[in-house]
Amino acid sequence: MNLTHWPPGIPRHLELPDTSLCYNLEVSARRYPERAATLYYGGVLDYAELKRQVDALAGYLQQVCDVRRGDRVALFMQNSPQFIIALHAILRADAMVVPINTMNRQQEVAHIVRDSGSRVAIFGQELAEHIAPLLGTDLAHGIVATYSDYIDAQTDLPLPDIVCAAAIAVDGAVAWGAALEHNCEPAPPLAGPDDLAVMPYTSGTTGAPKGCMHTHRSVMHTTIGGPEWCYVPKDCRVLAALPMFHVTGLQNGVMSPIYGGVSIAIMTRWDKRCAAMLIERFGVTTWTAIPTMLFDFLNQPDLDQRDLSSLYCLTGGGAAMPKAVAERIHALWGIHYIEGYGLSETMAPTHLNPTHRPKAQCLGLPIFDVHALVVDIETLKPLEVGEVGEILVDGPQVFRGYFGDAERTAAAFVEIDGRRYFRTGDLGYVDDEGYFFMVDRLKRMINASGYKVWPAEVESYLYAHPAVLEACVIACRDAHRGESVKALVVRRPGQAVDAEALIAWAREQMAAYKVPHAVEFVDSLPKNAAGKMQWRMLQEREMAKGTTC
Repeated sequence: MNLTHWPPGIPRHLELPDTSLCYNLEVSARRYPERAATLYYGGVLDYAELKRQVDALAGYLQQVCDVRRGDRVALFMQNSPQFIIALHAILRADAMVVPINTMNRQQEVAHIVRDSGSRVAIFGQELAEHIAPLLGTDLAHGIVATYSDYIDAQTDLPLPDIVCAAAIAVDGAVAWGAALEHNCEPAPPLAGPDDLAVMPYTSGTTGAPKGCMHTHRSVMHTTIGGPEWCYVPKDCRVLAALPMFHVTGLQNGVMSPIYGGVSIAIMTRWDKRCAAMLIERFGVTTWTAIPTMLFDFLNQPDLDQRDLSSLYCLTGGGAAMPKAVAERIHALWGIHYIEGYGLSETMAPTHLNPTHRPKAQCLGLPIFDVHALVVDIETLKPLEVGEVGEILVDGPQVFRGYFGDAERTAAAFVEIDGRRYFRTGDLGYVDDEGYFFMVDRLKRMINASGYKVWPAEVESYLYAHPAVLEACVIACRDAHRGESVKALVVRRPGQAVDAEALIAWAREQMAAYKVPHAVEFVDSLPKNAAGKMQWRMLQEREMAKGTTC
């Protein structure tokens, strides 16, 4: 491993505390009880009150919902103080958090609830239609949150509709405030660093979303490692704009800030004007943003009139940052956009660019205690500098495996020279200075503005439409999102449907980022001798066009 450009003054080994994640909040609440923990559209929650509410909700989960050590609890909620409270309450109850993508629809939510075995769910009221049907059947208990409970109604910050909405009763669920009013005292914590803590769901090439089992220790590694790598002090202020259900938003917008006892300015919905106001008003110092978010942010006519000089740490990933945009960021703020690389299976980063010497459109260096290789995709033989192969990683943040799926877990790992590596499915290379670059994906995945879309999953939904005989989903070029979803469809004989109608139908079936952006009707789809769809041929043909969809 080439360590020539390792960040100056940063240790190469990260010694992790032998404690659970919920202990991080206890420490911060003791150190900084009156410091603002959350800044939410004018509403402020200090660390002492945050911990009090976490304990009350944890006690409710244990005493009323019968949550026990190791149980799974679904968390289906937008960015909000309630998300942070619920997350830590589940951990304080010695249970495992199952964060659910808020773009998911009922069928997708039902799969995750059933697959994880969650019997309790905490959710935002605007998402009730997608989870309430499970109450009384799959779910024994539900707690519903109203975001407006935590805002200042007189704020001048632009309020999303779902944030200023009044409380809505949901049959079969108890209101958030009512749950807290029980003032239940949680039992002494039992979970340790090797207990399961968080299980984000990711989709595989077969299309079925699967749970990535993370322990308190694996989550702790990137919780501490990210700020350490980027020299982030404990008196910083964080802008949490990325979705907290996603590992990048979770670690950078919740876990790391709580560990450091810093203030978190929370955005429930992305709004470039609101983001600029928050940075200026609260002196935000640290922000993790994907490139498409920054494209939009920089496209503000009055941006140069705002004082954004407090911002000194800007990180992100999900897609390569165009050189011209990175140069504009540096010209505006005098800082570099620090790109990184990670997956749900690694609880965010395994690689980060060093802040003193980043490279553009680069994954970065393997961070603390991470071993990374590039290997031949057939022989798994380690490759030389500059040779393209599959990226393998091993480190403390790598997950335990896929929940309830020993076969997929076994297939996801390989042992090389006595070390067990996770197969990322990403193709890349390492240069002569030890920096990793990604060039393609071995797995069949579409990257739409940083969201991973698995074609087989989208195809499975399309096949439910009565007019669809066959479907093959591929990526198409998109000037804004990088890639978008395109469906090649063979109509069922005697059935009529046009592209607009099929796309409208798809919006009702799946998360918005999975919905085909374009539909092309064809007479047939190519298959090999074994009858398997030759999607790669179709993908290459689409990309060879050089046009956007």
